[in-house]
Amino acid sequence: MRLVRFNNAHPQTGLLNHFFGNELLKDAEYINGGYRFETPKVNIQENEDAFAIEVAAPGFNKKDFNVELDNNVLTIEAVKEDKQETKNYSHYEFRYGSFKRSFTLPKDKVKESKISAKYENGVLNIWLPKKEEAKAQPKRLIDIF
Repeated sequence: MRLVRFNNAHPQTGLLNHFFGNELLKDAEYINGGYRFETPKVNIQENEDAFAIEVAAPGFNKKDFNVELDNNVLTIEAVKEDKQETKNYSHYEFRYGSFKRSFTLPKDKVKESKISAKYENGVLNIWLPKKEEAKAQPKRLIDIF
């Protein structure tokens, strides 16, 4: 069973900005209310007992995150203003914009009341324990009558 990516609210514009400069990005910021949206990288693991989602989100605090489950869709959102540095850099890439990612969970496979999350060392870890009936059952021999 796999977790399926459901929605990335704001597509990456990096390649287009490389060719057309930052004007495209500025327009995107204006459209999105002045916030810069990035799509964080995500790792998803599955073992016998649970699914685990790791979201690479350096530069945030745990209070910046909102993780919610609604109708079998797990949404991870972080809101943080992108502060402009006043130093005179020749090249500046440190950005900590807002993001939102959603995942459709496998139907009737996750113990919704036991989902937990922890933010540590720039990574948001979300633990989604499986229901007992969703866990792999050991092989058994069936008697024939």
